[in-house]
Amino acid sequence: MHTPPLAYHDPRFIDSDEGRPIRIVSEYLAPLRTFHDAGVTATVVFFGSARAHSGGTLGRYYDEARELAQLVTSWSLEQCNGRLIVCSGGGPGIMEAANRGASLAGGRSVGLNIGLPQEQRPNRFISPGLTFEFHYFFMRKLWFAHLAHALIAFPGGFGTFDEVFEILTLAQTRKLDRPIPVFLYGSEYWREVVNFEALVRHGTIAPEDLQLFEFVDEPRVALARITSRVQPPPAELRLSFARSRCHPEA
Repeated sequence: MHTPPLAYHDPRFIDSDEGRPIRIVSEYLAPLRTFHDAGVTATVVFFGSARAHSGGTLGRYYDEARELAQLVTSWSLEQCNGRLIVCSGGGPGIMEAANRGASLAGGRSVGLNIGLPQEQRPNRFISPGLTFEFHYFFMRKLWFAHLAHALIAFPGGFGTFDEVFEILTLAQTRKLDRPIPVFLYGSEYWREVVNFEALVRHGTIAPEDLQLFEFVDEPRVALARITSRVQPPPAELRLSFARSRCHPEA
């Protein structure tokens, strides 16, 4: 008589609707183990358009994202033994530029890639062993936030907006137990596409919410702002999750 496979070895079950909770928790536990084994405890997250490339319409931002990631990584290597690691969404464009800059500085970097119909593929500059593939956007965003000690958002589209405003919402509602400074790179772009002052004027956000982020326009100025706001993590720091204030055990 044929012995059926164990449920957790059965692709028909794992890929079924009933197996979805297992797939979701796997996208938490598998990166958790990898980060622990690799000693990754703190990140500087780069967001921005996948459509930016050197020499193109958004070429300036690709080149400056690469330069800033190189500067951040060099600072991390010099001041905190490389414990602050550049993290990107793993794909092309600004994401590639961030991983490329970290590689040029001789440091490690993380890529949190997402499977898309356009077949977004991980860029070649992510450090070996630190490329992750996600199916669920919300699990990918959880890992962006979990280890972030700063966030730099270059011009981007819907995905960038989604990721930036998630962090701003968590900060605004005090759901984080540590500050995550948010830097919007390219003030001309951000001021045109989002009228932040109008949100205050219409009463949908408070005036003090405008202090949750700041604009930066040059790589070295951005580095100075980052280093003034972000403390190098201690050598003994373990995985330092951005936990909820209300539910620290969450």
